[in-house]
Amino acid sequence: MNSATSPSLNATGEVSKPKKKICCACPDTKKLRDECVVEYGEAACAKWIEAHRICLRAEGFNV
Repeated sequence: MNSATSPSLNATGEVSKPKKKICCACPDTKKLRDECVVEYGEAACAKWIEAHRICLRAEGFNV
């Protein structure tokens, strides 16, 4: 099973499955991250990459 789509524990300790596919979750941070990486390279975009990871974790993904 891919760790990006495996269930994670929620605040109550129960397993919560993501409600969306990872490709469709967090479109705003995904767009900012992708545009930054294309224009400036991955090393310069750590802020947007981490913001997207935080958003994905909030959606229930284990990234």
